[in-house]
Amino acid sequence: MSTLNRPKSPHTPTAIKKGEKEDSIWEKFSTLGRKRGTREVKKLQEEGKYAIDSPGSPNQFDIPPEDYALREHEQRAVIDPQSINDPEMLKLQRILIDWINDELAEQRIIVQQLEEDMYDGQVLHKLWEKLTGKKLDVPEVTQSEQGQHEKLNIVLKAVNHTLGFHQKIPKWSVASVHSKNIVAILHLLVALVRHFRAPVRLPENVFVTVVIAEKNAGVLNAQKFQEQITSEYDDLGMRCEKDAFDTLIDCAPDKLAVVKKSLITFVNKHLAKLNFEINDLNTDFRDGVYLCLLMGLLGGFFVPLHEFHLTPQDVDQMVSNVAFAFDLMQDVGLPKPKARPEDIVNMDLKSTLRVLYSLFSTFKEFA
Repeated sequence: MSTLNRPKSPHTPTAIKKGEKEDSIWEKFSTLGRKRGTREVKKLQEEGKYAIDSPGSPNQFDIPPEDYALREHEQRAVIDPQSINDPEMLKLQRILIDWINDELAEQRIIVQQLEEDMYDGQVLHKLWEKLTGKKLDVPEVTQSEQGQHEKLNIVLKAVNHTLGFHQKIPKWSVASVHSKNIVAILHLLVALVRHFRAPVRLPENVFVTVVIAEKNAGVLNAQKFQEQITSEYDDLGMRCEKDAFDTLIDCAPDKLAVVKKSLITFVNKHLAKLNFEINDLNTDFRDGVYLCLLMGLLGGFFVPLHEFHLTPQDVDQMVSNVAFAFDLMQDVGLPKPKARPEDIVNMDLKSTLRVLYSLFSTFKEFA
């Protein structure tokens, strides 16, 4: 619960709006808001139970009677309560709640339940402003459902832009977040944690089980799917890791300048073969172009120009370039960089230094 005085919308934690265009299965199913006669509901309930409990069907799953009231060819997604109550899922939610409360402690905002406190965009609005240091021109309090949708739409546009979703479709939307879809909300918060390098460790490989019911020829069929919320991470968040570059930046700026000058000299020695030169380690590598060209020069191979974006137009293309350069590094025998491509694009100096120092250590004797 937040200390903000926010009106609560009807509790529909698993309602999914029809027509949402995204890869997640949560955006492909319509909501049910129709009343049926008692006899029809009972009949549909029996059909549903038979479809789910019959041999060859997924494991038994208790779907509420109203969820059987499907039109022909209509689909409905519900979350398996057992997976929601899985210890790792509960741990993930607790970590996210604690993180949000830590970030917003100065504003006396307290989140207690993600789906109830995040759906209208007010907490998300404050969280985005805190993480980015920017201000968003939206009303503080929205009383109507339409106002909530309008505010959430503005907030999510800002969040998606920050996260780099310019062409790719995220696993959340205004409809899914406002309908209190916990899976969509978790996807959104995990993306924020990863992007801003929150000093928390998320449980890895957290899945939620989703049951999809569909009515065909009057018969209700059900299938189970596994939706992955978190994957495996080989980084803890830059604020949690301490190495020589942390020490240089925090305690020895004079020595940091020497290291940066050495790396710039090393890079320009090789880029000069293509008549290129860099001046700023932080900004000149963020689009990944020089990194791809540098890998070709150091590895002694030609990097086809169609394999990366020579003039990237947006953040997605920059991230793609850096990810491709990371693949080239592994192709020549270097270990997988600890940094993420997003860190280089976001001009995280320590991440850029780590990557370039790895190249310097390996190829410093290369002519």
